[in-house]
Amino acid sequence: MSVSYRQPGVVLTDRRFTVPLDHADPGGETIGLYAREVVASEKADQDLPWLLYLQGGPGFGANRFVGRPAWLGRALEEYRVLLLDQRGTGHSTPANRQTLPLRGGPAEQAGYLAHFRADSIVRDCELIRRQVTGGAPWTVLGQSFGGFCTVTYLSTAPEGLAAALITGGLPALDAHADDVYRAAYPRMERKVAAHYARYPRDVDRVRRIADHLLHHEVTLPNGYRLTVEAFQTLGILLGGGEGSHRLHHLLEEAFVPTPHGPALSDAFQEETQSLLSYAGHPLYALVHEAVYGQGGRATAWAAERVRAEFPQFDAAKTLAGDGPLLLTGETVHPWMFDTDPALRPLRDTAELLAARTDWPPLYDSARLAANEVPVAAAIYHDDLYVDTAHSLRTARAIRGLRTWVTDEFEHDGVRSGGPRVLDRLLALTRDEV
Repeated sequence: MSVSYRQPGVVLTDRRFTVPLDHADPGGETIGLYAREVVASEKADQDLPWLLYLQGGPGFGANRFVGRPAWLGRALEEYRVLLLDQRGTGHSTPANRQTLPLRGGPAEQAGYLAHFRADSIVRDCELIRRQVTGGAPWTVLGQSFGGFCTVTYLSTAPEGLAAALITGGLPALDAHADDVYRAAYPRMERKVAAHYARYPRDVDRVRRIADHLLHHEVTLPNGYRLTVEAFQTLGILLGGGEGSHRLHHLLEEAFVPTPHGPALSDAFQEETQSLLSYAGHPLYALVHEAVYGQGGRATAWAAERVRAEFPQFDAAKTLAGDGPLLLTGETVHPWMFDTDPALRPLRDTAELLAARTDWPPLYDSARLAANEVPVAAAIYHDDLYVDTAHSLRTARAIRGLRTWVTDEFEHDGVRSGGPRVLDRLLALTRDEV
């Protein structure tokens, strides 16, 4: 039974669905999915085309908007929007340290989570579409990992798409996770250098914090063990439009004087734990590298292995000299399953996923080369999270795809510049630009 309610300028309806856990076994176990339908109040009784929004991640539920902010306001001018909590996130049979033990031990949990990649998400979307639209194709807007899912959608079920809009989410079609991170670490280095150029005093602040962590055991209020390597991952902020400024403000208030000498401030610790904890999105850590799994090869903690090829990220070596300490970005490491209390019970499960080799293909190059769906993609120049060169190569491989390459926005451009970004992509799919 669906329930509707109102917020400023919109009517919201809770929608719930039942789908197979394994779409290859439609008569087997099922899981529940949740999505929020959004329509402009003045259009609530109109017959409108549908736009499905696929959130970035993996592991994040759809945005909980209030009213018509960001890109949503532009979409509601002509669409009825469906904000889907992808399987395992939000209200869609959440997968975390509390729920996964219901599956059994690590082997059962890993086998279960093998069904939480883009291929399963797209099949979910197709079952939902038939119920929501009565069979009519819909437009999909995919942000980041949602864009990865959209390319899988184009590969497996293009008949379900009226148009595809991708923001910061064109994946490499055939790259191994190792290739993804070999391209990522140099981007991280460039982003950190740009931050230090903007805020030169942060060079000393970062070194001082890292040195403190090398010589003191620090446990954050939520039980997170703050190591130097964990601190370095705060560089993930540098991929957002306001991220450099947010990082600077965090570093500014790192230390306070105490009777026992300088200590990391409560304010710094509180903000840092909110940035580093995976309690609200554990799937991000569990299946992050699995989203690149293809070709019969294990991902095998690719970000950790490839990092060793870039010794300039070694904190101890850097602190032995006088150079700036580098931060890292969107990487998941095995030690996170020791430092983060939300992940510790899932360490063995993560190891099994990292060792898995039987990942099915996610993309169909031949089908993409023959694509007939109108597709437009915003590619953010020097995107921290998704390699620009990989995205451009994929853009050339999808027939008819039109790109908008810009350095006006960072990876979160669909949020910070939402109406303009969405308007530009819609125009591209309609040959208006």
